[in-house]
Amino acid sequence: MRKILLIIVIGLLAACSKEHYPDLSQTDLNLKVAFDLSNSGYTFPIENITVRLKSLISGKYRTIVTNDKGLGTFTDLPAGRYDIDVSYTISAVDYTAITGIITTKPVIFNASEKNRLVNKDNTTLLTLNLKSGVIGSWLVKQVYYAGSDRTLGALYRDQFIEIYNNTDQVMYADSLYITEIWGRQSTTNTTFNLQANGQYDWSKSLNMVTTNGDPNTDFVYAKTLCMIPGSGKTYPVKPGESFVLAQTALNHKSPFTGTDGQTISVRNPELTVDLSKAEFEAFYGSFLPKPLDSDIDNPLVPNVEVLSYTGNDMILDNTGRTGIAIFKVDNTQNVKNWPMYNEPTKTTPSASARKYYQIPSKYIIDAMEIQPNVPTSRLPKKLGADLDAGFAFVPTGAYTSQSVIRKTERIENGRVILKDTNNSTEDFDFLNIAQPKAFK
Repeated sequence: MRKILLIIVIGLLAACSKEHYPDLSQTDLNLKVAFDLSNSGYTFPIENITVRLKSLISGKYRTIVTNDKGLGTFTDLPAGRYDIDVSYTISAVDYTAITGIITTKPVIFNASEKNRLVNKDNTTLLTLNLKSGVIGSWLVKQVYYAGSDRTLGALYRDQFIEIYNNTDQVMYADSLYITEIWGRQSTTNTTFNLQANGQYDWSKSLNMVTTNGDPNTDFVYAKTLCMIPGSGKTYPVKPGESFVLAQTALNHKSPFTGTDGQTISVRNPELTVDLSKAEFEAFYGSFLPKPLDSDIDNPLVPNVEVLSYTGNDMILDNTGRTGIAIFKVDNTQNVKNWPMYNEPTKTTPSASARKYYQIPSKYIIDAMEIQPNVPTSRLPKKLGADLDAGFAFVPTGAYTSQSVIRKTERIENGRVILKDTNNSTEDFDFLNIAQPKAFK
């Protein structure tokens, strides 16, 4: 009798689950891969392209391969949220033969759909438009944004960005721009106009000009913007070498005297870094009325020119709601005169509201996005697939001394060539303790 009752109870529970929690059932996800070629007329093969899907609940991966129509299906997927990525490489020979554009390097196309909800209501065909981006000569190599322990380490004052020469030629850092990218920082703030993907709808910014391109896809927006000084050939960087832009170019392992005359030190030097040999620093003390006491100007390290900033120093968002881009322009452009726009608030911003430089994506050499380490804290992507189809993060989050670092792809004649597919999920790893000039 007990067995019969148990069977009845289990059956009732199962029926209730199906009735009240239909998303527990499995479903299929149909998708199509296509090339976004802006009506170029080129035709690239769309079969045998691998699509990778990652469950944000289990962390497990699945892959499928497209048919001759670019179609594929993930079958029997548990309801939930998924990251979907495609990275497809066309050889230099094939790309030249198809387009007539001569190239000596493979061309990489990317597409991604992040945090995609899949359930029984998912009946539409998901189209993944592959876009090619610039494979950078300069690369963002390492970003130490997390900072170190708040009581044992250096907090956030030891942050840095490292830029790498990934070519086989000497390049000059002079007039290279480095920017921290701005976008939506909270999923609970409802005061902004948003796109369908959940990111800011910059086209709704006050006085936005749309005649020179789509504000959401043809531009990025700068929270911080600085430029490497020099006359053109002042700062050479050899092949396979890099330069470091430090928030404060000091040895943070050792005590130093702040601008208020007080000693600043750390309890555990192993948790922080020596930035005294950084090639450049972001010193805000020359133009801020009240800079941080820890913002010391190292006279041996050149200062970058700061065009735009927030806060009291070059403090990167240590939870990971950020991204870094680097670009150069020709003599026809005066970056200081580029337009700046307010965030796209639903109400008219005040006259004193902060504005952000609008940076044309066509000038960007390399860009990478960073997201929080906790999936539920992640935000809609700031960068399109042509700039970065993925994102990087440090696994243990803020104040942990960890940095994201680009992976080594191969070594040629002793020169390290870093991985660059325009997908930071694939291109980046992490260091448990940030280390300038390290490799992974």
